[in-house]
Amino acid sequence: MKAITMNTLRNLKQTGEKFSVLTCYDATFSAAMARAEVEVILIGDSLGMVLQGHTSTLPVTIEDMAYHTAAVARGNQVSLLMADMPFMSYASLDTALTNAALLMRAGAHLVKLEGGAWLAETVTQLTRGGIPVCIHLGLTPQSVNVMGGYRVQGRDDAAAQQLLDDALAVQAAGAVMLLLECVPASLAARVQQALSIPVIGIGAGLNCDGQVLVMHDMLGLHAGKPARFVKDFLVSGDGTIEGAFKAYVQSVKSGQYPAEEHTFQ
Repeated sequence: MKAITMNTLRNLKQTGEKFSVLTCYDATFSAAMARAEVEVILIGDSLGMVLQGHTSTLPVTIEDMAYHTAAVARGNQVSLLMADMPFMSYASLDTALTNAALLMRAGAHLVKLEGGAWLAETVTQLTRGGIPVCIHLGLTPQSVNVMGGYRVQGRDDAAAQQLLDDALAVQAAGAVMLLLECVPASLAARVQQALSIPVIGIGAGLNCDGQVLVMHDMLGLHAGKPARFVKDFLVSGDGTIEGAFKAYVQSVKSGQYPAEEHTFQ
């Protein structure tokens, strides 16, 4: 696999070829994902739950994110690296610029922020500073206390229209990619068709340009009942971790994942 850039992902969207995204937090797994031809590696603030043992992503700091981004970058050869901006690390424009620069210096190729049209100025200023931005809409885990829990978003007409409006606003501000989490498949399809930038989904149906899962979830390492959109690829692969990564990539590209049982209507 040649080195993946945003131009690669834009071309895949234009041709209709799906791409794969997985979370990763260290050099060893990063190298294995690159060998499996995972196009995008997300250094997710999900590390707060799967690595640190917290019940949410809120305790994760920018220092945590920079540490793990640097570790992933050292193991990576070709995948595009996207790093999460953690809770309250972009509450003001100056804070956002400082913290995003920290992640880029650690090895990220772009950063991901949770929020809608209110982030437009931040997106524009980061972009002007040479920092590409992905915006996360739908279920945004950093706002779990505002949302009242981990709930599917955009199910009524007003909420769906607001999400679409937010997506268009951040694209106009300069966002290079969008991530939709836990929204009805029909809404995700509307957003994907309305935007010229790539749209990644998790629990957002088959019509997104790319799919993302938390690595621990797709390896069957989850406590309690998994989320609806989770599939265990260690079982469906050859029994090895790298085989699970390859099985995931193949399932995304072939359109076999996500299936109907992984989708919200």
